[in-house]
Amino acid sequence: MSEYKSELVRALVERGYHFQSTDLEGLDKAASEKTVTGYIGFDATAPSLHVGSLVQIMMLRRMQQAGHKPIILMGGGTTKIGDPSGKDKSRQMLTDDVIEANKRSILTAFSSLVTIGDGPTDALVVDNDEWLSTYGYIDFLREFGTHFTINRMMTFESVKLRLEREQPLTFLEFNYMLLQAVDFLELYRRAGCTLQLGGGDQWGNIVNGVELCRRVDQAEVYGFTTPLITTASGAKMGKTADGAVWLNADQRSPYEYWQFWRNTEDADVGRFLRLFTDVPLDEIARLEALEGAQINDAKVRLANEATTLLHGAEAAREAEATAQQTFAAGGAGDALPTVTFDPADADVTLVSLFVDAGLAASNGEVRRHIKAGAAKVNGEALTDPFAKASAGLVVDGAIKLSIGKKRHALAKPA
Repeated sequence: MSEYKSELVRALVERGYHFQSTDLEGLDKAASEKTVTGYIGFDATAPSLHVGSLVQIMMLRRMQQAGHKPIILMGGGTTKIGDPSGKDKSRQMLTDDVIEANKRSILTAFSSLVTIGDGPTDALVVDNDEWLSTYGYIDFLREFGTHFTINRMMTFESVKLRLEREQPLTFLEFNYMLLQAVDFLELYRRAGCTLQLGGGDQWGNIVNGVELCRRVDQAEVYGFTTPLITTASGAKMGKTADGAVWLNADQRSPYEYWQFWRNTEDADVGRFLRLFTDVPLDEIARLEALEGAQINDAKVRLANEATTLLHGAEAAREAEATAQQTFAAGGAGDALPTVTFDPADADVTLVSLFVDAGLAASNGEVRRHIKAGAAKVNGEALTDPFAKASAGLVVDGAIKLSIGKKRHALAKPA
């Protein structure tokens, strides 16, 4: 029997989302008695979020599943500043047009994982630029500046790390934690929001917001953070040898997304099933107990479930079929990442196609794979780094490009 009364806190704890919280008992009581509104902020620094942000989106999904109301806070205002948490250097300053385009693009992934709308538990989408841009500097300092001390702010991990490494922390970034705290107060006043969720690196920012709400409006609000999600080997979640695992299909194909989950380390299967899928806990216990070659069945289940949530069941089925054709039968499934080339263009090399297909970040990286015997064309090792992409290499409508045994793509004549 769980010690938690509410379905929300029970799910968050039992599925592995809990790292730190300001008052878990209080949150549990509130969530068992009424609908809780909670938010997570997402800055619009790129056109897509990546898998490293997925655990946060899944917490909003858990809120909705438990009958509570999530808020997706788009950081149109805070993106102009840049969050120093977990960063070694300042973020690039983006124009208003780029931020707006990024916001629209980012939201495409949310629509698959949470229900956005006007219903009692539908997710609400708001932008903090709506209020942050209206403050005059003097007004902002007079209203909120007295509630924050430099002494306290200097103790936060995100600040301490930058200073210990003697890396610049601009006054612009130093203000970020004030802005995030004000976000919580604004959402409490505008939408009755009493919960802020986020990653462990956001703990200082979240505590600031909780304290501001209590001081200014005597509001009973809560903070909740997740652990840093790393793989069993210590790698940061969402990063791979060929770059970030983006959530948007136009930046990471459903097949590549499926393959990312299929390649999960054995020790991570159970944990990732709990965090990133809706598979019941008793079924997960059965799957993570599988041993030997059978653990691959659990990995396929993880890949199918995670891909279905984001891209749909058909994309997951197609990805699995492509994987079977590509690996088991030595073929080339239709869902493999695909690029086109002009066979008549004498300047197009096979090396350049590897880069265009996303199998390597640069020509130099491809040449290193060639030297190691890992780069293959139509299943045969590529030995000539200057070989041209000719029509004579096209088999069944495409040239099959491979790096090692698990990464493949197709190059088709234009």
